[in-house]
This record gives sequence, structure tokens and C-alpha cells, in this order.
Amino acid sequence: MKLVIAVVQDKDSNRLSNALIKEGFRATKLASTGGFLRAGNTTFMIGTENERVSEALQVIKANCKIREQMVTPVSPMGGTTDSYIPFPVEVQVGGAAVFVLPVERFEHF
Repeated sequence: MKLVIAVVQDKDSNRLSNALIKEGFRATKLASTGGFLRAGNTTFMIGTENERVSEALQVIKANCKIREQMVTPVSPMGGTTDSYIPFPVEVQVGGAAVFVLPVERFEHF
């Protein structure tokens, strides 16, 4: 058995949740916050048999898209901010960060 942990952008959360249910995967959703953009995201914890891990990864890949977004960087932590003029920059957001972990034991009460 494996535990698949997928951190996805909030915009992809509902679509991924519906697709996982449709494909017969049970998942727990957790609200989380990203460190880089300090934006909301959703963490899915999916327990599945070893044989279905690649299927779960395909569902995640098909429903979590990378997109371009303009962001204004946070001001620098040190030094003076008098001369700091933040210019928006384009960054890639979205997609999914996925971790696959072995599960030694699973109990459901």
C-alpha cells in the first residue's frame, strides 16, 4: 500500500477531487498554504494499492495544470525599502507536487 500526497493549487482542487472520486480513489483534502507565493493550495492524501499508484498519478497529472501568473515580489527583508520598487514578474504556478510514500500499516475504524 502507498500514500500519495499531492499539493495542488486551489484552482485545480475541485476538478481533481471530482476526478479522483470518479476513478474510485478515496482522498482526504487539507487546506494548506504555499511558502513562495503565500497562496492557498490544497493537499490531498490518497491511500491506494501499489498497483494503482500510476493510475492515481495520471489522474493528478490530467487535472492539475501549470499556468503563468503575474506576481509582485515581496519587499526585501534587509536593508532599506526606500529605493525598492517592486516590478511584477511572471512565474509558473499550479501543477502538482506529488510524494509517494510506503505505508507500513493501515487501519480504518
